[in-house]
Formats: sequence, C-alpha cells, structure tokens
Amino acid sequence: MQKRTLGQSGVEIAPIVFGGNVFGWTADEARSFELLDRFVEQGFNAVDTADVYSAWVPENTGGESENVIGRWLAKRKRRDDIVLMTKVGMLQSRKGLSAQNIDAALNDSLKRLQTDYVDVYFAHIDDKDVALDETLEALHRAVKAGKVRTMGASNYDPDRIRQALQVSSDKNLPRYEVMQPEYNLYDRHDFESGTGQVALENGLGVVTYFSLASGFLTGKYESKADAARAARAGMLEKYFDERGMRILKALRDVAKEHNATQAQVALAWLIAKPAVTAAIASATKLEQLEDIMGAASLKLSAEAMSTLENASR
Repeated sequence: MQKRTLGQSGVEIAPIVFGGNVFGWTADEARSFELLDRFVEQGFNAVDTADVYSAWVPENTGGESENVIGRWLAKRKRRDDIVLMTKVGMLQSRKGLSAQNIDAALNDSLKRLQTDYVDVYFAHIDDKDVALDETLEALHRAVKAGKVRTMGASNYDPDRIRQALQVSSDKNLPRYEVMQPEYNLYDRHDFESGTGQVALENGLGVVTYFSLASGFLTGKYESKADAARAARAGMLEKYFDERGMRILKALRDVAKEHNATQAQVALAWLIAKPAVTAAIASATKLEQLEDIMGAASLKLSAEAMSTLENASR
C-alpha cells in the first residue's frame, strides 16, 4: 500500500488511521487486539490515541486506550510496524501545554504505551495561557531526547498555526509538521476556510478526526431517535438537518454507482482532497474495520466528487 509522508517529517503512513478512542471504551481488550491485528495485517500502519481517551466514561480516568495499545505492542512485538500518535493537553490531571506538564504527560503516555518513543506527539488543544515558545521548546526537548519523532497540533485555528510556525522559524526549533483538525463531508467550513490552506502553503501533513461525523456518514442512523441509542448520541444530533439528509442521499447514490459503502465513499472523498494526508476512522467490529479499510483503494470519479461537493456545500 502506498504511504504518504507527514509534512517534512519523513514519517510515512497509510491513508486510513485507526482511531484508538474506542479501545477500553466501546471495544474491550480482546476485541481491540483483534482489530489491531487485522489492521496491521492489511498493510495499514498508523494508530491514533490520546492520554484523555476515554476519561469521559464514568468508571474511567483516562489512559485506557494507551494501556490497551501498550499491552498489544508488548504482546505482539509490533512496535516497528506502527506509527504511533498520541496527544497531550486535555486530560484533567495533565491539562494544558506548559513545559512541566508536557514532560510529565509524555512520560506517563510512554509508560502506558510500553515504548520509549512516539512517532507523532500532538498538542491536543491550543493552550493560550502558555506561550507558544514554552510549548515548542518543551516539545523540542522531547524530540532531542528521542522520545518524539515529530510534532503535531490538533484544534489550532489557522492564525495560531501560522504563529507557531513563525516561532519555530525564529527560534530554530522543530515545527509542527502535522495538523489534526475536524473535517468531514458535513463539517467543512473551518478547514476549507483556513486550516487547509495553511497546510498546503506550508507543506504540513493533515490527519482528520471525526472523519465519518461520529458514524453519521455511514448511514447506519436514519433519524435522531435511531441515533439516540448510540454511544455517541450527543455528538450525532446536529447532523440530522436538511443538509445532513442531502449529504446522506448523495452518499447513497455515489456508493451505489461505485459498488461501495457509504463509509468508504465518505472516507475516499476525504483522502482525495489535496490537503489531506490521511483520515482517522474507528471500528469496534471486524466487519466495520474491513469496510473502512476498503476506502483506501476506492477511487471516486470526478462526477462523484462533484456530487458530494455540491450536496455538502
């Protein structure tokens, strides 16, 4: 499978990234191992997680996903086959991007992941209470120490990315080489009105989250009432408007024309966009995983791309 490079980092990933937020939440450890085994067997190599996954579950405290991945890595001895992405900044006990917090959070993550380095370490938030210099210098020290291969930023607006890139240039520090923004067929405005352009102008990698709009774009939920039973019910409500229904119809039509599924079409649309390196998608069952992996080999026609663009404007 052809890999894509994250910015100027030299780190190469397949166009579908496994979203590890489900590990220790909606996928237990045995299922998580099964999913990771299959994912790597099929030539995919990037797994995304965060220290805060899945602290939103009442009995969890955060770090559950990293712990599951760490035990899988230790048991399967597959560390060299995986591009491992994790994040800092959102976990309540390790909140923010101060140098002290980054140092402590990274060490905590490495311990849970049972590895001595991560391939991509993301600032999970834009912490405006901490100077960009402090954050970037802390990440630079982590890179120098061999704990991090390359740095990324998630949930930064275009101006702050530009400012961070300027600080890195002025101070001769490593820069953010990859961004992780919310982007999908429904949520287009923020990325297309600025963040994507910053990525293209500066040669940055882009790995999208909520690529399937919390499952809405797969078509498995036909109404708000239907989605109310889902684990992500609160995230799904906003999509059931006139525009959302129009997007689902376009996905159904294109999927039928290409003998594909709606999930595959939604992901193929994303990874065909010039600014996008890869799309994050999660699965809790093997059949779901097989579905999303199929998007990597799906080539949409120009007419199909246009249909989707028009329906989702």
